[in-house]
Amino acid sequence: MHPDPGRLPIAQRAALAGGTLLLMAAAITSLGPLISGSGWWWLCAFIAAGVLAAGLGARAIGAPAGLVPVAQAAVLLMQLTLVFGGSSGFLLLVPTFETFGQFGGLLEGAGRTIQQQAPPAIAVPALLFALAVGTGALSIVADLAVQAGRMPALAAVPALVPVMIPGFIVADGAQPQNLLATAAAFLVLLRIDVRVRRRSRLAVGIEQDGPVIEGPQRVPIASSLAATVGVAVVGLVAASVLAAATPSISQSELFGKSGAGSLFSRGVSPFIDLGRDLRRPAPVPAFHYTSPDADRPYFRLLTIDRFRGEVWGASLEGVDSENTVDLLPHPVGLGDEIETAERTIDVTVDALSTNWLPAPYPTARVENLRGSWYWERSSLAIRSVDTGTEGQNYRVTRLDVDPTADQLREAAGPIPELIETRNLGLADDRPQVIRDTAAAVTAGAATKYDAAVAIQDWLRGEEFSYSTEAPVEQGYDGGGYDVVASFLEAKSGYCVHFAATMAVLAREIGIPSRISVGYTAGSSTDQRIDGRTVVRVDSHDLHAWPELYFAGVGWVAFEPTPGRGVVPSYTRPDTASTGAVPNVAPGTTGAVTGRPDLDPDRGLAAPGTTQASDPADLTVRIAGGAVLVVALLFVPAAARTLQRAGRRRRIRRGRSPAIAAWEEVLATSRDLGAGFAPALTPRAFAAALAGRPAFAEDAGGALSVLRDAVERERYGPEITPAAVPHPADQLLDALGEVRHALAADARPVDRVRAALLPASLLGAWSARITIGRPTSGA
Repeated sequence: MHPDPGRLPIAQRAALAGGTLLLMAAAITSLGPLISGSGWWWLCAFIAAGVLAAGLGARAIGAPAGLVPVAQAAVLLMQLTLVFGGSSGFLLLVPTFETFGQFGGLLEGAGRTIQQQAPPAIAVPALLFALAVGTGALSIVADLAVQAGRMPALAAVPALVPVMIPGFIVADGAQPQNLLATAAAFLVLLRIDVRVRRRSRLAVGIEQDGPVIEGPQRVPIASSLAATVGVAVVGLVAASVLAAATPSISQSELFGKSGAGSLFSRGVSPFIDLGRDLRRPAPVPAFHYTSPDADRPYFRLLTIDRFRGEVWGASLEGVDSENTVDLLPHPVGLGDEIETAERTIDVTVDALSTNWLPAPYPTARVENLRGSWYWERSSLAIRSVDTGTEGQNYRVTRLDVDPTADQLREAAGPIPELIETRNLGLADDRPQVIRDTAAAVTAGAATKYDAAVAIQDWLRGEEFSYSTEAPVEQGYDGGGYDVVASFLEAKSGYCVHFAATMAVLAREIGIPSRISVGYTAGSSTDQRIDGRTVVRVDSHDLHAWPELYFAGVGWVAFEPTPGRGVVPSYTRPDTASTGAVPNVAPGTTGAVTGRPDLDPDRGLAAPGTTQASDPADLTVRIAGGAVLVVALLFVPAAARTLQRAGRRRRIRRGRSPAIAAWEEVLATSRDLGAGFAPALTPRAFAAALAGRPAFAEDAGGALSVLRDAVERERYGPEITPAAVPHPADQLLDALGEVRHALAADARPVDRVRAALLPASLLGAWSARITIGRPTSGA
């Protein structure tokens, strides 16, 4: 007889809720490799506890089953209002229209931070909100499986979600100790369910009019945990194998490592394909600013320093939560003897949409920004993890660095290891024209500074011309080796080509280099704010320029693009120390590759649009998802197979073999829908089965063998293993006959259901009542 799950005592409901909370809390720890700190875990535990407590309270007062998840969702909403709604909620708990507006902003910010952060991510409010919502939803699903469905094994499905996520993000996946904790919590929940079911069935039996035969109050642990261990082990092994076999996407678009993602919606990609924006017939406004003393700096968005021969890219670093923009560090390599001055600039964003902040280099601090913004350790570029530049109005305090030509000539000292590794290397297979050009242009230079000035002056000379169309018409663009070689031959291009060429030639002669992407100073207007002239910057001001490193001075900007920007004063020495710049005839170039990795159009999506996914990557994801679904479908089947193998092993080893065989008969009968009545004696149950057509011949005799054996083992005198009337082979043959008959008597749909979702696995072992003396070793 099956007890009514809706009438469980509140104490048993509380025990199940506690087990569910333990499972969810343990499973959520698997997200540890993805998120820094531990405060996020306590928030998730608070959310899970509130949702499960709401379900427990609703059932305690007799609420209809359909209203329980509604009550849980309402409590989740109040928790979110309390934590994230600020003062917008009524009595801090009841959400208002303003609260839902804040929730919408947090959801949008959550999408940004997932795209922009690298693990371990900073637990900014938007990310915490997403974690809280996800935890609440998974807790509701787990509670329904445990309390409403009375199928606690299915609680593994929501628990496996946070367990498996790290495997798709980081190479190592979830940490082993977290997997073990989740497995242990799952076993605890199933063990609690075993005891709850047993007490419930015993309580039902006491209310019956007829005699009830009760088993021992303590069921041997091996009896109740055999299948639960199988479920836990198979589930966690499946999760671990799938996570290990699925390619990690931490280096693609999920955490801001995508090379194809756009910097901002109206114009530029991380690989500095700026041509399309520079070729726009009508400029698009970006931002405007005011500054005292006619200060007109360049505004950098990010720095490109990774060069692998085909394309330049940004070495994005994981964000450090301590790198807040209220105070940026002293620039790397800048000595005390270099003259500096602080200058303030007020910036208002017009139509720029990016997670990179336009700011001069170097910047000392930034004020009045909305959202979470952090500076990168090596480049001091500033980016957000949960918001963007849209609608920002902020003040930048920049450090105006003014070295002299003599200080740059005398620059000496060791180069930091990170800069030497990242900003100095070149591939051995670079075209010979690059080597020859660098040697010829800098032949008369006395110092590296003079060599850098020589390269700049040569590129700005009469031989070269500025053109946004020539690279497109002649099939070269970007900044790779082959593109630089083609540019040296065509001698016509735009800022990307001039900046990349100077950066490559500088590395060729031993000067660390990188490329900054951003905007030139813009154009002054007649408008004034607080006595300051308003300067407007638009898409035609997009620019790329090289920065070279000199020990004792740090990173110094150069301007090799003719007709663009302003040549820095420190690159115009009063007396030239270099010889005449030779007219270099480029040698043989390699094959022109055009756009090595990106088309400029890829960075031109309008706001709200998304980039097309790589078909190969999409195929991998679909395949991974399909494998995950198949793996989850076969977890119950695998657990049932382990359970059956365990019983056959008991039969062979003589550990209550007849009882083990009879348990398998009961389980198979329940799986196939042939009936399950644990209160019946083996003789009564066998009589009920014998009436089925499939048991008319040999199967009926096999069923009698199993019936007689289990009755003798339960109620007969103790016998030695040598005197066992039914040897293991006979019991196994009889069991096979009975199972075959049960399967033949079942409908095809019942056989499929028995294979994929065996009902016996969801509680048959816990519902079994042992009749007679306790089984040994069972």
